[in-house]
Amino acid sequence: MNERRTDGDRPAPEAFLRQAAQEGRGRLKLFLGAAPGVGKTYEMLTDGMQRKRAGVDVVVGVVETHGRIETEALTRGHEIVPRVGVDYQGRTLAEMDIDGILSRHPELVLVDELAHSNAPGSRHPKRYQDVEELLAAGIDVYSTINVQHIESLNDVVASFTKVRVRETVPDRVLETAEIEVVDIPPDELIERLKDGKVYIPDEASRALNHFFSKSNLSALRELALRRAAQAVDAQMLDYVRAHALAGSFAAGERVIVALSERSDAPGLVRAAKRLADALRAPWTALHVETPRTSGLSADDRQRLDQSMALAAQLGAATATIPARNVVEGLCAYAAEARATQIVVGKSSRSWWFEFRHGSVVDQLVRNLKDVAVHVLPADGTRATAAGSRSAGPGRHGKPSDYLYSTLMVAGVTGGALALGTVLDIANIALLYLLPVMMAASLYGLRAGLFASLASSLAYNFFFLPPTGTFTVNNPENVVTIVVLLSVALVTSQFAARMRAQADLATSSARLNAALAGFSRQLTTIASDEELMQAICAELARLFDARACVLTPSDDGPQLRAAWPPEDKLEHMERAAAQWAIDKSTPTGRGSDTLTGSDWLFYPMRTARGVLGVVGLARDDGGDPVPSDKIALLLSLTDQAALVLERMQLADEMRDVARLKERDRLRAALLSSVSHDLRTPLTAILAAVSEMRLGSSPELLDTVEAEAQRLNRFVANLLDMARVEAGVMRLHVEPTDLTDAIASAVHDTRAALVGHEIKLGVSPGLPLVRVDAQLFHHVLINLLDNAGRYADPGTPIRIDAERTPGELVLSILDEGPGLPPGREEEVFQTFARFEGSDRSKGGTGLGLAIVKGFADAMGLVAMAANRTGEPRGARFSIHFPERVLVRDFDQEKAL
Repeated sequence: MNERRTDGDRPAPEAFLRQAAQEGRGRLKLFLGAAPGVGKTYEMLTDGMQRKRAGVDVVVGVVETHGRIETEALTRGHEIVPRVGVDYQGRTLAEMDIDGILSRHPELVLVDELAHSNAPGSRHPKRYQDVEELLAAGIDVYSTINVQHIESLNDVVASFTKVRVRETVPDRVLETAEIEVVDIPPDELIERLKDGKVYIPDEASRALNHFFSKSNLSALRELALRRAAQAVDAQMLDYVRAHALAGSFAAGERVIVALSERSDAPGLVRAAKRLADALRAPWTALHVETPRTSGLSADDRQRLDQSMALAAQLGAATATIPARNVVEGLCAYAAEARATQIVVGKSSRSWWFEFRHGSVVDQLVRNLKDVAVHVLPADGTRATAAGSRSAGPGRHGKPSDYLYSTLMVAGVTGGALALGTVLDIANIALLYLLPVMMAASLYGLRAGLFASLASSLAYNFFFLPPTGTFTVNNPENVVTIVVLLSVALVTSQFAARMRAQADLATSSARLNAALAGFSRQLTTIASDEELMQAICAELARLFDARACVLTPSDDGPQLRAAWPPEDKLEHMERAAAQWAIDKSTPTGRGSDTLTGSDWLFYPMRTARGVLGVVGLARDDGGDPVPSDKIALLLSLTDQAALVLERMQLADEMRDVARLKERDRLRAALLSSVSHDLRTPLTAILAAVSEMRLGSSPELLDTVEAEAQRLNRFVANLLDMARVEAGVMRLHVEPTDLTDAIASAVHDTRAALVGHEIKLGVSPGLPLVRVDAQLFHHVLINLLDNAGRYADPGTPIRIDAERTPGELVLSILDEGPGLPPGREEEVFQTFARFEGSDRSKGGTGLGLAIVKGFADAMGLVAMAANRTGEPRGARFSIHFPERVLVRDFDQEKAL
């Protein structure tokens, strides 16, 4: 959005607020280079040393010397904050100690390689985020960056270097930074590379043949200089706007081209593009919306939209602003944008037209003192004939407007005649200003002028002697009529102008309200399907048309949502949608491509490409989007594309998080399997060796026990995989708790050796609806856990009782219990309490399986320490009322 100012000596609020937001923050200085080896780090350390000699408290946060002797020598004079180690996949990676720097709180910290990605497990994934935290703490930062690491230039660099850099920094980081370009000629950098001052010899030879070619270095150098110039220009504009400084400050060129509905507008666009390219300047295509704009015909609006679309396609920023007239709008926008060049067209006008309205070109030259005005002659043909403008309300008005204006004049006349019989009204002429103002306000200027003339005639006919005629005997009355007519004309002009401005404001407010409402609605949506359905419903409401959303897929455009609901599109529509996806341009009815389609498709574009297309169609076969609403459609599709991109990024982040968790589980599984598979296998192998010498019942028991233990461990692995994959299939049936407990105790008898089992199961408990096999696994894992951690020779108690609203099954052991405050952590996958009594043995899978199976069956697994004596752990399974079998059902089941 463009920043607006109400007068020339008032600061722009947005720029002022941005500068105020920097108060209390540290300042960032970036040393920008075209490529590695230009001397960014060397320059940063040199500047840091100069600041230190000037009495500034300077420390080194992180510097990558890459083995360069001269760079390492510069670090010796600085205080270096030691890096902190981060463990990652069995290795320790050294990263900047941000907490150490914050604790030290120097005035200036030197941080090399701003685009660096931190090791997983660090506070922030990127180093520039560390720097932002330091700046927020009021610490100044010097840092280095190469031009290929700037996000907006990443694709440009990759297009000619054939190397895509994965570590990037958002452009917003450069917006408030002081930038110093560290530059050396390409030939000198190549010599440094050959001398081994950038890379080791083997890497240097490969780099010379690829990234460090002279053509690449020259292009990178130009990009760095231009990007630095853009940043400096933006900061300069921000400063002058915040301080309301007059002047264009033409350190950098800025071009504006003024567009209208005329047929020569595309020529203006191309001329402005050539001028901007020659000046290497940003340019904007501007349309000033005046009261006259409401009278444009559909063809005029289509021409205007095509010209604006051409400008956007050629790389211009586009803007539409409301104003009372073209000159006022152009002058205001040029002052805000600090434009240095304006391109306008000079149309052929009659001397009478220029006498009444003046010349736009002459007024621009007079009002814009510091701006070069480029005037291109018109092609000699008007966009439309005068009579081709819509003769509706915007031009001559409707017949009903004049009828209502006449009735208002008649009403005032009748009221004045009635009042004249009872009151002596001296200034009846003033009453006629009422219908004039009302007609001009409600129906426009022409209706106001008509009401002015009708009021003068009515006043003369009914109130000036001789009444009943249009004759005027008294010369004074002639003056009264002339004054009345003049005042009425001026009043109608003002009223009509106010109405036009109100119409513009209303249209702008309606557009902003639609965009704001659409944005609020999108922010509350949590899934792609809901988003696309909301987009369709909102577009259908705003444009009174059918709407759909399609996304790309391997089999062509996929219909994701439609309003009203629709199952399929015809072949022509799908071809048009595919073209819009491939070419990122509108297609279908009302566009320039595949117009045979009944649907109009607009791409949803983002920096990542086209994410999909929105389609609109009308049942009557007309153009789906009026030309005056194309800007609204573009804004809505841009908003929808951004929200869709945000959701896709969130999904990708969740996928990344799942991959990280999977890697963590895999590493934990491998470390667990290496021990827990080896132990029973070792025992089995030893028993088999002894059995070869002679049969022994004890050895057979050992083989059987260890084989069962190994089988149980493998079963736990498979069960955990099912839980993690979410592929549990339940076979729910009424189950008797007593039978289930007895079966689980029998299968874990080896793990419970030396422990007495005490049952405290209340009689008459109802059956429970569970998956018998999964519930059996829950019980044997709980009993195995109790047998492993209970003190030798102590009893294990199993209680089951009915409480209000649920049934609770508990397994209590007498042992060390659980670490206080960490009871629920035992249900986490591979949970091991290092340094505690519960770190011995086990894989950390059994209780995680208990939790996963219980959740799948709608049960609640809980862990706690026993209260009082004896001490130990208490694991309980809570059966809610809905899984309990009522008496009638129980009898039927039995």
